[in-house]
Amino acid sequence: MMEGIHQVVSQLNGWLYYPILIILLLSVGLYFTIRTKFIQVTLLKETFKVLTESPDRADGVSSFQALMVSTASRVGTGNIVGVSAAICLGGYGAVFWMWIVAIIGGASAFIESTLAQIYKKRDEEGDSYGGPAYYIENGLKNRFVAIIFALSIITCYAVGFNMLASYNIQSSFSSYDFYDAELTPMLIGGCLALLTGMVIFGGGKRIIKTTEKVVPVMGVIYVLAAVIMIVINFRQMPQVFENIFSDAFNFKAIFGGLAGSSMMHGIKRGLYSNEAGIGSAPNAAAAADVSHPVKQGLVQMFSVFLDTIIICSATAFMGLSSGVQPSEALSGAPYIQEALSTVFGPFGFYFISLSLVLFGYTTLVGNLYYVDSNIAYIFGKTPGKMFQLFYRALCVGLIFFGAIQEQTFLWDLADLLMGLMALINLPSILLLGHQALAALKDYLQQRKAGNNPIFKAQSIGMDDQVLDYWQ
Repeated sequence: MMEGIHQVVSQLNGWLYYPILIILLLSVGLYFTIRTKFIQVTLLKETFKVLTESPDRADGVSSFQALMVSTASRVGTGNIVGVSAAICLGGYGAVFWMWIVAIIGGASAFIESTLAQIYKKRDEEGDSYGGPAYYIENGLKNRFVAIIFALSIITCYAVGFNMLASYNIQSSFSSYDFYDAELTPMLIGGCLALLTGMVIFGGGKRIIKTTEKVVPVMGVIYVLAAVIMIVINFRQMPQVFENIFSDAFNFKAIFGGLAGSSMMHGIKRGLYSNEAGIGSAPNAAAAADVSHPVKQGLVQMFSVFLDTIIICSATAFMGLSSGVQPSEALSGAPYIQEALSTVFGPFGFYFISLSLVLFGYTTLVGNLYYVDSNIAYIFGKTPGKMFQLFYRALCVGLIFFGAIQEQTFLWDLADLLMGLMALINLPSILLLGHQALAALKDYLQQRKAGNNPIFKAQSIGMDDQVLDYWQ
């Protein structure tokens, strides 16, 4: 039965990604890059300034905290296992196409997160919440599509992404002598389910506090290890870049077998890693307590760069500079573990296992923050305690189930569910993008006048009754 399901999922992926999503992702990203006048570069300094700002309310969620929640989901096992798989299965050029998805996707990330801020709502405690479901319903006046999107993000993160993250974590232990193919995945899956349950049964606030502490430390240590590898193997770096660019533009190889090409693997793994344009990060962005929507748009744009340009590149350079040749047999954690062992010896294996546990754990936790948000949207309020207990228990069970599944099926399932989200969100932000662009113009005008930008609905030609949070 599972084999039949896998065949259907794989076939659907082929139709969805080529040509539909490749064209949609790149064209929407390029459109907003041009319309924002290359905001990824021109407002990078402003982004760092916004990151250091405190929330408007003493107990509000800061831009930095919202960044950490979205980064907890973005920065995960895909940054290690996903990058390794893309290189081992697609070739060196996959790294280039991951960069392209991140650079172009940064503009899409800005638009979707700015829209989430524009259309966000206020709860009884004064906190804000929102996401694509809210701007689809209130901006496009279509609750049916909004509910479909909410269901797609719930399924993608609770089922596809969390099952895959669980598998990726346990697979990093396959290199050790104690690993038993039957028993070890169940033990690790059980531990992950238990640890995740301890956090998610505490609610969204605990998720924010947990990710805020773990993510920065996790990212810094990982990048430092990459820097050490690159410094030691610096003579290999010119050849690494040559291999990346020559393979990326080997169009004969790409179009000879597109499904397994560096372009396709790079786009899929890049999108899986940074999530730009698929509609996940706006759920965290809407929670930030800022004076102007553009501030959080800039922060979420930076999260895409942090994820792919820095952390994914760190993984790629560690592997490609080591001298270990990527191959299908080493796809996933083993390739990066072998690469690190050339410098750090056996510690390289331990380090990747620890990194995957930390990256993966924050992914599991951050993903379920999005699930909470969209279940609340469908119900129109936070569901009752019994329902919360049921679906969180189900989410925990899926984490255990994912650890004992087959790798290829889990990647294909995650790709399909992620693609369906993008298929709804990208056209939505394209239709509503003019509002985010108007907000950007208003923001820049206030900055030019020397003011701290404060948003008013009238400033972008909208009714403050529609944007009730900004009244």
